[in-house]
Amino acid sequence: MRRGPFREGDRVQLCDNRGRLHTITLAAGEEFHTHRGYFRHNDVIGLPEGSNISTTSGIEYQLLRPLLSDYVLSMPRGAAVVYPKDAAQIVGMADIFPGARVIEAGVGSGALTMSLLRAVGDNGHVHSIERRQDFADIARANIEIFFGGEHPAWDLSIGDLADVLPQVAEPGTIDRVVLDMLAPWENIDVAAQALTPGGLIICYVATATQLSRVAEDLREDGRFTEPVAWESLVRGWHLEGLAVRPQHRMVGHTGFLISARRLADGVSPIVRKRRPAKGAYPVSEEWTPEDLGERVPSTKKVKKVRRDVTEALEHLEEIND
Repeated sequence: MRRGPFREGDRVQLCDNRGRLHTITLAAGEEFHTHRGYFRHNDVIGLPEGSNISTTSGIEYQLLRPLLSDYVLSMPRGAAVVYPKDAAQIVGMADIFPGARVIEAGVGSGALTMSLLRAVGDNGHVHSIERRQDFADIARANIEIFFGGEHPAWDLSIGDLADVLPQVAEPGTIDRVVLDMLAPWENIDVAAQALTPGGLIICYVATATQLSRVAEDLREDGRFTEPVAWESLVRGWHLEGLAVRPQHRMVGHTGFLISARRLADGVSPIVRKRRPAKGAYPVSEEWTPEDLGERVPSTKKVKKVRRDVTEALEHLEEIND
């Protein structure tokens, strides 16, 4: 439930007069403690969303259900998450529509999956494919905690995209393929086979070298339109009386997005006229996360996050029972 009075089991975001945020899960009989006093969860249960509550020392907090973007940035994670600004770009620019059939490869901690599920609705379908079981477990728990249980439009498979996709989707039946992985160019062929004519592939990559490789391999494949690439930068603004100015901090580069549309079988793409620079096309090479500067989470950290988020899900299920 996303509206109405607060209920036991709801996640509630607290904001004080300095803009500091806390997120709690309401449980009867529990208390929220800080160095500036406490309040009882029972005093929150039943209040309408948008209420205020004071601690025993008189500090006020505003009470709201966290937005998806709030949840994504605060939830337990094993792999790095797709930032809300990039997830919004994927949903919007890839035209993820209600009822769409979407394949997602690289589920990570489940951040992008939640946005995709929101977009396709209960009548659509998102099939996520993840190579690592521990990442899949973390993502499943995060998603079920956010949606309050299993989502009817979601399936999750463990394995390589090239092996799993032909088993879960007939050729030409998928509307969108979303790839968040180290070497998405390795899966262009299997994505092209699954996509319906007019369908779209969109890839999220971290570096310019990855971006270049994806673009050239999409062109070489011959079954896609000319690829389009971009990035998004988000800068907040300070608003206080007449002191209206850009904030000193901003969410800068997090990744590049590149997309292309699937052509009908037997149709050749219209080749763009361009004059490539001399030496613009390097020889093939192997790619590793370390080469790209990717920070691989330690096994110890992933185990801890997996345990913590699983316990949180079990606690929520106990409350719901």
